[in-house]
Amino acid sequence: MSAILNGKVKAGWGILAMLMPLAVGAIEPGYEAFEIYTASSPSSSRDATWKPGDGVTLEVSGLTWVGPDRLGVTVRKGEVWFIDGVLGEDRSKIAYHRFASGLHEPLGLLQEGKDFLVVQRTEMTRLQDGDGDGVADGYLTAARGWNVSGNYHGYAYGPERDGSGKLWVSLNLDMGERANNDAPWRGWALTVGEKGKLQPMAAGLRSPCGLGTNLDGEMFVTDQQGTWVAATPIHHLRKGVFYTNQESLGTLKYPESPVKVAGALPKDCSYAEAVKAAPVMAPAAVWLPYNKMGRSGTDIQVIDQGGKFGPFDGQLLVGEFTNSAVNRVFLEKVGGEYQGACFPFLSGFPAAVVRLAFAPDGSLFVGMTNRGWSSLGNRSYGLMRVRQKGEVAFAVKEMRAKPDGFELVFTEPVEAKTAGEVKSYSMERFTYLYSGAYGSEEIEKAGCVIEGAEVAADGMSVRLKVGGMKELFVHELHLDGVRAKSGEGLLYPVGYYTLNRLP
Repeated sequence: MSAILNGKVKAGWGILAMLMPLAVGAIEPGYEAFEIYTASSPSSSRDATWKPGDGVTLEVSGLTWVGPDRLGVTVRKGEVWFIDGVLGEDRSKIAYHRFASGLHEPLGLLQEGKDFLVVQRTEMTRLQDGDGDGVADGYLTAARGWNVSGNYHGYAYGPERDGSGKLWVSLNLDMGERANNDAPWRGWALTVGEKGKLQPMAAGLRSPCGLGTNLDGEMFVTDQQGTWVAATPIHHLRKGVFYTNQESLGTLKYPESPVKVAGALPKDCSYAEAVKAAPVMAPAAVWLPYNKMGRSGTDIQVIDQGGKFGPFDGQLLVGEFTNSAVNRVFLEKVGGEYQGACFPFLSGFPAAVVRLAFAPDGSLFVGMTNRGWSSLGNRSYGLMRVRQKGEVAFAVKEMRAKPDGFELVFTEPVEAKTAGEVKSYSMERFTYLYSGAYGSEEIEKAGCVIEGAEVAADGMSVRLKVGGMKELFVHELHLDGVRAKSGEGLLYPVGYYTLNRLP
């Protein structure tokens, strides 16, 4: 619910910028913005206050909270840094310490007791500090066994631990002429068992950059638009399912594969038809429509801050690379499977958002790097801290499916007159083309009729009666006419519900 534009903080959130220039401008009453340290100015001149040392570029690729005021950070060039004093207001007390180096593009970081686990291109590595001098002296193989081709896109992500204690990793597909996706386990999500044994779980992923759990400890993954991937999906990970990308079908030949496909999978049809035709193909829990919600989803972080980060506990935050943003996702279970809605949330970051981590005080750390692609930001990398400072802007908090419509829950009471008028709302449904093409336009678009809008007595929710809903379609809702009781309009009067199943 806020935007960071030209140093201005919109609608309920204070921003503390670290390691990235942020033009400090006028801040609305009730909000604060602090510039901490700068890597370089827009003209690329070096800032004399830069602390990690000459030549260090903090392209954040992994975040984990280490102590009361210590953040662990991996950078894509192959290092692990500890940053102390990041929760204070005194910039002079921030300190940087390099813990490890020589890694091959680590894209995650997780503390395990006194050790740290990172996934680099070739393996999951355990970093140990045996002599206690603050520098890793043990680089031990914790798991390996996936194909490493040297392809530029052969990324490996993780690890992340689910609620049952399992460690998850996800592997990018190789792409282009030098791809080798018939080798294990490109385009898969896997768990790591005893003695580092890999356990392949789910196939059909393209670029699964972000892993994260919900409050129940179930693991989810983002994927990114491309071949066989129409837009940005969020998938619920479990064993034995296939998602969308057929370029990894060759790996199903391995005996360890829990995914079994009888015959050819459908193609060149609507996504809704494909899911119905192939029982092994699990529908996305949520689609983030292209450009409307972003172009390349990244990290997943559940909000569990006891109200310190707004009234959204239990929902997921999803990083967005190209649009330099953070989106919000509400999930519910219908018929035993997840589906839900996505909403714009935070935007205007100075570089591509890649990693997210909550601090003990309820603030959110946002790690960024643009390497390999461009983003809407004007910087190449960075680390920012976001905290709530003031009242949250008027927003749709939840969007729940009903047999004949949707129930909307708001962050504050609505005005009964505007919220009770059907003309305040409009809705359209669409699906995507399922094919080997790069992404898809929205297809089979049709309007849904808002037949009724009943406002709850307390004004906190509205029950919409909707005609024309359709399973396995995205339902795009606009609420341009709805006002809060205070008279405020919605900062983002739109939401997108992925309706896999009618209740």
